[in-house]
Amino acid sequence: MTNSTPVENLIIGAGPAGLTTAYSLAKAGAGVCVLEADPRYVGGISRTAHYKGFLFDIGGHRFFSKAKEVVDLWDEILPDDFIDRPRLSRIYYGGKFYAYPLRAFEALANLGLIESALCMASFGWAKLTPIRNPRTFHQWVRNQFGERLFGIFFKTYTEKVWGMSCDEIAADWAAQRIKGLDLMSAVIDGLKRSLGVRRAAGGAGAKTLIESFRYPRKGPGMMWEACAAKITALGGAVVMDTRVTGLSWSAAAKLWTVTTVRGDGSSEIRTARNVISSMPMRELAHAISPAPASLTQADGLKYRDFLTVVLIGESSAAIPDNWVYIHDPSVTVGRVQNFRSWSPEMIPDPVSTCLGLEYFCFEGDGLWTSSDADLIARASREIGVVGLMRPQDVKDACVVRQAKAYPVYDETYRDNVAAVRDDLARLYPTLHLVGRNGMHKYNNQDHAMMTGMLTALNIQAGRRLYDVWDVNEDAEYGEAGVSGANEALASERLVPSRAA
Repeated sequence: MTNSTPVENLIIGAGPAGLTTAYSLAKAGAGVCVLEADPRYVGGISRTAHYKGFLFDIGGHRFFSKAKEVVDLWDEILPDDFIDRPRLSRIYYGGKFYAYPLRAFEALANLGLIESALCMASFGWAKLTPIRNPRTFHQWVRNQFGERLFGIFFKTYTEKVWGMSCDEIAADWAAQRIKGLDLMSAVIDGLKRSLGVRRAAGGAGAKTLIESFRYPRKGPGMMWEACAAKITALGGAVVMDTRVTGLSWSAAAKLWTVTTVRGDGSSEIRTARNVISSMPMRELAHAISPAPASLTQADGLKYRDFLTVVLIGESSAAIPDNWVYIHDPSVTVGRVQNFRSWSPEMIPDPVSTCLGLEYFCFEGDGLWTSSDADLIARASREIGVVGLMRPQDVKDACVVRQAKAYPVYDETYRDNVAAVRDDLARLYPTLHLVGRNGMHKYNNQDHAMMTGMLTALNIQAGRRLYDVWDVNEDAEYGEAGVSGANEALASERLVPSRAA
């Protein structure tokens, strides 16, 4: 079935970027239709899953942003349902727990005087002999923290997350995810924490070191369910269980023809004037026609997948954390979420503990294809090793798989993205890429939303007024939001994008 009237704006994917774009356009009176492959949940990786009354995140999502427009949009969509939560997390390494961000005296006691002295000496040597123009994650972290701390607090966890050596991961990822943080700022912050000195409200600092955050009382999916409802109330459409399989561009008609398949196997055809895509860049390149010349580069783009094993029981251990990072190589679990600490309303009773053990994998590998029963047995055994719950206390469990959770920042990703991006921009003037997978950028939720906001403004303006690719690249442009983008544009430090 083909729609007789083209929709003005067709958005692929109902994650934070896609829904933000759709909501921003719908508020401005533009026609929107959002297509989402999931049959049940909106929000993408920011959805909230349900199991027997228990609610849980897919990865954990703090609501914290330096961009006023993002915070204002959160409040507009979900005005009465945010709670303030303390940010509590720890690192498990060598059979011991370390507060994260680190507390200086605790870290000193856990590591011991000799190891701590060696770490400081290693840091000093790194500062005296820095690697110029670091290319890899290993080199970047070594410059910031020293080789010894890299081995203790970065190497094992990072290689669990990415399934590759830290020498194969581009420095871009470290610079983006640990922005503004080095050993001296961490030590100073750690000393303040050890002495009970709190950062002044509204003070500047790395996101890595924030002490509290806002959170929807029933999880992040609450935000995106409310956003989808508002889009519908404004006259837009959010169509679930609908996967895009083909996109055809007519330069003569300036019109897109989009083919979709529903879960029951039936197909539909829609037409649209603008397409906003948050689907993985690699899949988009293969679905689109005329085919771009950069398919080989698109095939070079990789993704990391993960699965969460949710364990439910009554733990005898006190678990104050939102999450625990598992740096210890003795277990394969990478991180443990404690959903009650995110919000008590995630748990349907006052006594149960609900933990999410995250395993990073590649779609189709041994972990991904393991049976749920085997994964639950593994997780029950490993949570006992870590000491957060005894295996015999696990009363129920489930498994959630998340494909393409993280775009991989390997040594070739930047050139591959640039080739595909330039190709799509040259061939398809009304195609806009947004979000983490759409742009193959490991953005936070607020950055993904900002790409959607700026894209909506570009569509309304009828030209590429803002360069969405600078979100989370340029500090002022990425962190300050639309106002920062306007200031940058006014001072001519940024120019309209040449890419989608």
